[in-house]
Amino acid sequence: MRYDYIYTHMTKKTDFIYSEYSEPHRIRTKKILKEHPEVRHLIGRNSNTIFAILGLVAFQVVMAWLVRDQAWWVIVGAAYLLGAFADHSLFVMIHECAHHLIFKNKKLNRWAGMLANMPQIFPSSVSFERYHIKHHSFQGIHELDADLPNRWEAKLINNSFLGKAIWLLFFPLFQVFRISRLKEIQNFDAWIVANVTVQVVFTAAIWYFFGGAAVGYLFLSFMFSVGLHPLGARWIQEHYLTHNEEQETYSYYGRLNTVSFNVGFHNEHHDFPSIPWNRLPKIKQTAPVYYDTLISHKSWTVLFFRFLFDKEISLFSRIVRKDRGKVPLKDQARPDAEIQVEKTTVVA
Repeated sequence: MRYDYIYTHMTKKTDFIYSEYSEPHRIRTKKILKEHPEVRHLIGRNSNTIFAILGLVAFQVVMAWLVRDQAWWVIVGAAYLLGAFADHSLFVMIHECAHHLIFKNKKLNRWAGMLANMPQIFPSSVSFERYHIKHHSFQGIHELDADLPNRWEAKLINNSFLGKAIWLLFFPLFQVFRISRLKEIQNFDAWIVANVTVQVVFTAAIWYFFGGAAVGYLFLSFMFSVGLHPLGARWIQEHYLTHNEEQETYSYYGRLNTVSFNVGFHNEHHDFPSIPWNRLPKIKQTAPVYYDTLISHKSWTVLFFRFLFDKEISLFSRIVRKDRGKVPLKDQARPDAEIQVEKTTVVA
């Protein structure tokens, strides 16, 4: 019996869980490619994603226009029930652009990301690309993985219901505080300036033509899409240790994948980050033995409330590691496209 395991789960956590092993995805990628080389055919881009971006941006602009003269409770309700889902999907689009999964030209992907970012008020698409790629390359390395909370952040929130509710409510703000920790990552250049400029122009135009209430709708849509909303459980689903201390990445196979562009297929995405959103389910279909044996989530809503009320889940419920391995700082997180699997020869 693991008495140390029981002890840590009955007391308040004071630190993250440290692993001496490398992150699991590159190892699994190599194994799957060796057994199922046909998965390589899924690698590529989906240029049609740009139409989803245009449609979602148009939806948010129309919604902002429709609620411009409505009562505050209508604006809040529209943002929570409709706008949050649109903005969450736009965040997935930004994620696709960060991995350059729409266009072959990297600059076009960045401009597409800025387009998707427009209704979200805050300029984040360029910064997200920069930090998210490092999250893939250095999962669990505290000084390079922006997905990990700051230690003071985890200590402040820990496992209390109120603390976790506040954390979800102000989730974007807590992410901003993490930037100062990631000193090796460049966080300012001409692309950042372009991102900010586009956001200022777009938001100013919405305010000028539709009024402050329309901007308020867009602001609330963004906050709900990543925060105190069942959609916010996605951040818990991906890497928080909700079931054991060995599996550090979880997928979500619930119905909301249909309106969230399969973003729940997170183990699949980490294993094959060069495969676009529409082909992610095919990875699991091709190599089910590697994913059916992993714990997964079926409901973001259930996880949302479990995270809030379960005191055994805290911001310290994350795996961190100190060994970066041999991955260079400029790694572009494309192991599925770069790994060369040795072919085995069968002798008759």
